[in-house]
Amino acid sequence: MNHTRWARIAFLVTVAIKGIDGIIETILGLFIALVGPDKLLMLVLRFTVPELHNNPANRVAEAVQSGAAKLTTIGTFAIVYLLVHGILKAGIAVDLLRGKRWIFVPAILILSGFVLFLGYRTVQHWSAWSCSLALFDLFTVMLVINEWRQTHAQR
Repeated sequence: MNHTRWARIAFLVTVAIKGIDGIIETILGLFIALVGPDKLLMLVLRFTVPELHNNPANRVAEAVQSGAAKLTTIGTFAIVYLLVHGILKAGIAVDLLRGKRWIFVPAILILSGFVLFLGYRTVQHWSAWSCSLALFDLFTVMLVINEWRQTHAQR
């Protein structure tokens, strides 16, 4: 298989992953908005407190509890972020996968904004997770640029 074919497959897979992630973020944002961060924390505590009592070294339960607790302090920001980020990613992915040519430039700009935001957050508060997401978004931007160039070369 040639380089162009591999790049096309990587583009399709990466954009599909972005689309699925966008749908999940949108659903999560709606769920948190409907339930409310405080009620979500109570639900999380109901399941994690007994687990941590039985297994104090359970890092997953600790992380879920910590995340839910932080969500109560940044609830509105988290909801807006998840909804805007999720809807944008899902919409971009759908239009890219449908071959809409007009979406390339907005997609590159929006995804580059995500890279800059995550890069800034990573520099401010180091997180391997944020760094990984920023790098994945950067990889996605490079694939979108490559696909845009390939599309224009075919015309």
